[in-house]
Amino acid sequence: MMKYGSKTTEKFCRGWRNQTEILKNLTSGGSRSRKGNPEEEVEKVVVGRARARARVDCVVIGAGVVGLAVARELSLNQRRQVLVIDSAPTFGTGTSSRNSEVIHAGIYYPPNSLKALFCVRGRELMYNYCKEHEIPHKQVGKLIVATRTLEIPKLDSLMNRGIENGVDGLRMMEGYEAMKIEPELQCMKALLSPVSGIVDTHSLMLSLVGEAESYGTTFSYNTAVIGGHLEGNHICLHISDSKALENWDGKSALEPELILIPNFVVNSAGLSAPSLAKRFNGIDSEVIPASYYARGCYFTLSNAKVPPFSHLIYPIPEDGGLGVHVTLDLSGQVKFGPDVEWIDGIDDISSFLNKFDYSVHEDRVYRFQPEIRKYYPNLKDGSLEPGYTGIRPKLSGPKQGSADFLIQGEEIHGVPGLVNLFGIESPGLTSSMAIAEHVAVRLSRS
Repeated sequence: MMKYGSKTTEKFCRGWRNQTEILKNLTSGGSRSRKGNPEEEVEKVVVGRARARARVDCVVIGAGVVGLAVARELSLNQRRQVLVIDSAPTFGTGTSSRNSEVIHAGIYYPPNSLKALFCVRGRELMYNYCKEHEIPHKQVGKLIVATRTLEIPKLDSLMNRGIENGVDGLRMMEGYEAMKIEPELQCMKALLSPVSGIVDTHSLMLSLVGEAESYGTTFSYNTAVIGGHLEGNHICLHISDSKALENWDGKSALEPELILIPNFVVNSAGLSAPSLAKRFNGIDSEVIPASYYARGCYFTLSNAKVPPFSHLIYPIPEDGGLGVHVTLDLSGQVKFGPDVEWIDGIDDISSFLNKFDYSVHEDRVYRFQPEIRKYYPNLKDGSLEPGYTGIRPKLSGPKQGSADFLIQGEEIHGVPGLVNLFGIESPGLTSSMAIAEHVAVRLSRS
């Protein structure tokens, strides 16, 4: 079997630079119909007063890990002709490359929620895929720790929830047991999750790209979907070159360079998915959820000849996240994070172009240190260095509690063939292939 990933030739698609090149790519061959009929030709290009139009089969908006998994599933198992559009120069430049790279077990999420169901299923699919395609990964296990007496009931609740969600191998440990296997750890009690792990997300995404391409998927980078409208029961997508968006004056009308008319659309735009959906004219804006953004910094541990931990170490979850935790990468680097900083004032175009502030504010180290020392008291002053920052696409704000994934189809918004993926934060990486399965089944019924 051909392998994709870190051991293969890295083949990257060039972005379509302008309308002419987009149309040349779209009209260079046939496009399968809803039933996969290759005889249905791409609609002839019609250049009107302002823009051209082209018909395609499936469009996936967003080349993050979820969008890539969806593209692979649709092209490989559904035999669809898929076009993936992303405003960035390559795949995975947003949340997919700015996270903890953890394969979660499925402990934290309410039973029968999409997060619980997709995380447990996705973990199984992820491990199998990584083994089959030689993606670097490791099942290192996780310890969720209670460092104070009042946290122990919360730890018990997490164990009960994990068991109800079907997570295997969970074991409650007394503090001395946990500190025996992790001598640098300090805790009163710990929940061991042996099935948690880590993965090289870039290798994973590269593999998904390569496999999708081998089954006919086309990637268009530096290309933005800026909105859409309905014509009958069909959604028409408004397409623009990313550079045109960057040069937009913010005052004149935002005109598309191309109209795409797809049979199916998957809005997997991550941070900008709700903002984009609100620009689909003809869809009731009341069904589009509000979006919130939680910024999180990571700091790396320096001057450590040997990593202090061999397991992932997580505190009790906090509002907006899972707490400042210890993650390991496959090279042995120790990272702490992310914290939670709620941000607002993000306009649509900035979100489309991923123009978020990804700088690490060094003064946040003073917030990290006391949180880390609750379970790692031997952390030395000056040993934390700025790492990177990620932003979570959330559907609930401060003090509102955690929201589930929202996968929205025709039954909600009334548009056949459109699936919106909202709030795909953690455990989105772990859940990616399970989400892809779910989306494929939905579209096969359309």
